[in-house]
Amino acid sequence: MTSGGPGGWGRPVRVEGGLKARSRRGSIGSAWWSRRFIDILERVCDKGRLSRGRAYARAGQVLHLDLSPGLVAARVQGSRREPYEVEVGIEAYGEQRWAELQAAMSAQAVHRARLLAGEMPEEIEEVFAARGVDLFPRDLDMRCSCPDWGLPCKHLSAVLYLLAESFDEDPFLVLAWRGRGRDQLLSELDAVPGPPSDPDLVEDVPFAERLGDFFASGATVHRPERRGTPPPGLLLRLHPAPDGLTAELTAAYTAFAES
Repeated sequence: MTSGGPGGWGRPVRVEGGLKARSRRGSIGSAWWSRRFIDILERVCDKGRLSRGRAYARAGQVLHLDLSPGLVAARVQGSRREPYEVEVGIEAYGEQRWAELQAAMSAQAVHRARLLAGEMPEEIEEVFAARGVDLFPRDLDMRCSCPDWGLPCKHLSAVLYLLAESFDEDPFLVLAWRGRGRDQLLSELDAVPGPPSDPDLVEDVPFAERLGDFFASGATVHRPERRGTPPPGLLLRLHPAPDGLTAELTAAYTAFAES
């Protein structure tokens, strides 16, 4: 919890080179995973402080933001000379839990393929929920060194909004916060062997490449029964042809049938 009473309500000290939100108006976060995070915040947090936090994020008042398993640490310039220290903690899952989650992801071919392609399938939330854990945090352990006792204060809110935008750029940061970085996750998913091959499936080889051994494989060619000359006018009824072509086609048909 933030200690102390209300304070620091003056105008913030302007800084150069701070981290600025890309969004200049409206909501922050566009992808489903970042909006999911923001929606959680906006349901449980004070709207006034969140609004001031958005203004801080857009003004570049956040000086530093670092994400590691279970912890986001940041520094935010407020109205005092010294920046405020901000921390946002969640539960980072251990190796055994991540082994179970990765096995579940690998078992779903579509999920695994999309993750390996750098995408975040929306159904991944269900993979976590089926194992009794959350992908997105329901509870945040938030701390700020400012004197505002409300949580989240505007400094925390600014950090949370910038965090959501960073999720937009790299959805794997959501997983890294839970304890599994992008490189390790993809490397381990890629190392999982694919499903066993079906012995009933026949290898798809172009026919031209099998001409040499086609008959050796035991295949037989069934010659059609001799039909003789086609009924008069059949070729014309099927497709009218120029003068003389019908006779040639009829002769060819007859020769083939008698061969």
